[in-house]
Amino acid sequence: MNTAAASFLASIPSPDRGVWHIGPIPIRAYALCIIAGIVVAIWLGERRWVARGGTKGTILDIAVYAVPFGLVGGRLYHVITDWHRYFGEGKDPIQALNIVNGGLGIWGAIALGGVGAWIGARRKGIPLPAIADAIAPGIVIAQGVGRLGNYFNQELYGGHTDLPWALEIYARVSPDDPRIEDTLNGVALNNIPIDTVHPTFLYELLWNLGVALLVIWADRKLRLGHGRAFALYVAGYTLGRTWIELMRTDAATLVFGVRVNVWVSILVFAGAVVYFVAAKSRGEREAPALLKGKDGDLPDEELDDVTDVKNTDADETAVVSNGNGGESRADEPAEKPDGKDK
Repeated sequence: MNTAAASFLASIPSPDRGVWHIGPIPIRAYALCIIAGIVVAIWLGERRWVARGGTKGTILDIAVYAVPFGLVGGRLYHVITDWHRYFGEGKDPIQALNIVNGGLGIWGAIALGGVGAWIGARRKGIPLPAIADAIAPGIVIAQGVGRLGNYFNQELYGGHTDLPWALEIYARVSPDDPRIEDTLNGVALNNIPIDTVHPTFLYELLWNLGVALLVIWADRKLRLGHGRAFALYVAGYTLGRTWIELMRTDAATLVFGVRVNVWVSILVFAGAVVYFVAAKSRGEREAPALLKGKDGDLPDEELDDVTDVKNTDADETAVVSNGNGGESRADEPAEKPDGKDK
């Protein structure tokens, strides 16, 4: 065994490709991972919403608005922060619309996805923070699942390392012409790695799973409400994203010599911490059974039950003393001892 082969013995191999074809139809691992992440987020969000007293199907209804908004927002953020890839001399601006080749920014996805969620929640008559708390762990797990797409695309990795969990990087070429390099759509030229690097996609995946567990634990322990579980997710995620982003070696927009996503992570982390502390003053966690508005989140018969309970409580407390040992209803004037107002 030669020295080169021995150095790659304890490492993680990359897939030989990130896209397969069924006839003329390309099946991309990146897209499949994004879809799988969305499914997991909706499934877990539904379970958490129902466990908190909400109605089954609410999260799915809201996702109809949030998911497309999030995809558009993620692409916009990517294009804005990596504009040099699409605009300028020799570039093809139309490729800015080509989402199938990857390129989604989480900050844009969260921001515009939040707008979509707000629209959906408003139509259901539910405050957005209550929904955000329910879906927070699912979102960060979805982000981790999405990172597997970067693994198949052989992208977003760090610098060279000889650690046992180093990621092997292969040269990929066009399946039609091996003389043409094609990192994204091509296949591995051979099984000999050209480098071993830090698998930053794996670091972020594991970190995200840890953040999801933290949010679930803290939510049960502290009964977080009013958007605090979501704020904890954002703070936890950005804390990890900051140091992981600093390890990456792929091209990125720099601000004062630092990757733009590092600055964004720091600012968002600070905002999330401030919100988490400030929102504590809003009191106990919201009760989904009482969060009803224009459309309502409960079936009509359940809403009637809630109303009946409130009316019963009001009837029981509406009887007051009239000052002479008798009783009168609160909506009727009590008898005055001397017949005069005082």
